[in-house]
Amino acid sequence: MSKVAWIGLGVMGFPMAGHLKTRGHHDVVVFNRTRAKADAFLAQFGGAIASTAAEAAQGAAFVFTCVGDDDDLREVTLGRDGAFGALGNGAIFVDHTTASARIARELHAAATERGANALDAPVSGGQSGAENGTLTVMVGGDEEAFRKAAPVIASYAHAATLIGPSGSGQLTKMVNQICIAGLIEGLAEALHFGARAGLDIGRVIDTISKGAAQSWQMENRWQTMIEGKFDFGFAVDWVRKDFALVFEEARLNGASLPVTALVDQFYAEIQEMGGRRWDTSSLIARLKRKS
Repeated sequence: MSKVAWIGLGVMGFPMAGHLKTRGHHDVVVFNRTRAKADAFLAQFGGAIASTAAEAAQGAAFVFTCVGDDDDLREVTLGRDGAFGALGNGAIFVDHTTASARIARELHAAATERGANALDAPVSGGQSGAENGTLTVMVGGDEEAFRKAAPVIASYAHAATLIGPSGSGQLTKMVNQICIAGLIEGLAEALHFGARAGLDIGRVIDTISKGAAQSWQMENRWQTMIEGKFDFGFAVDWVRKDFALVFEEARLNGASLPVTALVDQFYAEIQEMGGRRWDTSSLIARLKRKS
């Protein structure tokens, strides 16, 4: 059992931090910029509430963050009353925010200056994965820090893999989002085509999901996509934020991403339809609208 600071109690961070209490039995101190969420965490899981990120990090062996973007991350780490102001010698900082590789490297350097260490560790699995403790974690950073952090991360993840040096976790998350973009659009078009052709979609999916077309998205989202239910956590606004990171990195490394760019435009249409908080499977909605 370790003293753990958790900063950021959104739809992902709240259940992840909860698993640190219920599964990991760690001594958890939480900080959230909206106090009501911290109060709700305390009521459900116990632990302690800090009034600042620095207070949460004081004396913690592990400091976790799960916030919105680069600016949020910089604020709660390097800003006024940020966690890095109290990061102890030998402490390990683990960031689960989906952010840029640039800030991952910046925070790794800042932690090293303080005699601590830092891991960039974005996750895949969405809200349901966070709630069920079955996330996949892709990690960038030093091997020794990862070895120490892995048993703690296991409280809410079924897999955590060290990919490479600082920034590698964030870059891997970008690869993940590129893959998913094409998968969901392909599934949306297939379902739309099958419905227009008058096929029994249930039988079609039962058949093709046993072959090369199978995917997690197909297994878990085909029926709700047909039914027009798009309330499964990972919002269109969020995926477009992630794509912005992808395109920024692609400009640096020269990668060509024509399909991802096209799907990003489709998500922009979903936003215009009022679907900013719909989940990413909502791509089918624009096809139904156009038919």
